[in-house]
Amino acid sequence: MAERPEDLNLPNAVVTRIIKDAIPDGVSVSKEARLAISKAASVFVLYATSCSNNFALKNKRKTINAQDVLSAMEDMEFEQFIEPLQQCQEAFRLEKLEKKKEKTPKPPPPTVVRIDDDDKDVEEVSDSSDDGGSTKKKVKDINDEYEDFQITVNHDNDDDDSPQIIDDDDGD
Repeated sequence: MAERPEDLNLPNAVVTRIIKDAIPDGVSVSKEARLAISKAASVFVLYATSCSNNFALKNKRKTINAQDVLSAMEDMEFEQFIEPLQQCQEAFRLEKLEKKKEKTPKPPPPTVVRIDDDDKDVEEVSDSSDDGGSTKKKVKDINDEYEDFQITVNHDNDDDDSPQIIDDDDGD
């Protein structure tokens, strides 16, 4: 909770910007009027928060959600705000969804190359998202038995440029 009552007030710069956006050009607002509007806005926010919290507590939750705020608006007899708030909420959700789609690009599918040899069938799968330079291969010999191995290029060791073969044989 706030230590002083002034800590509960909205920032003056924010209130001034809202006032300027709400009135036509050429209209000035006195310092006392800005202060009164700021205090009124702070009281409204505190009251709406308190009413919203009551709805959350009735539903045995500690977190206030958007439906609690809409219910509080109706309870406070500000029904005219419900529809604009719902429209803003929907616009916010759509914007959030669009940003999420832009942020998460789909990874390219792994590249699969099949090499037919006389006595072996080699399938190479390279994963472009793997930053370790690893290539996994599955070898099928003429007896239809599979042998798995992994080739890893080690860029840390300057004196050995050859690929390292790691045997994945678990003794089967």
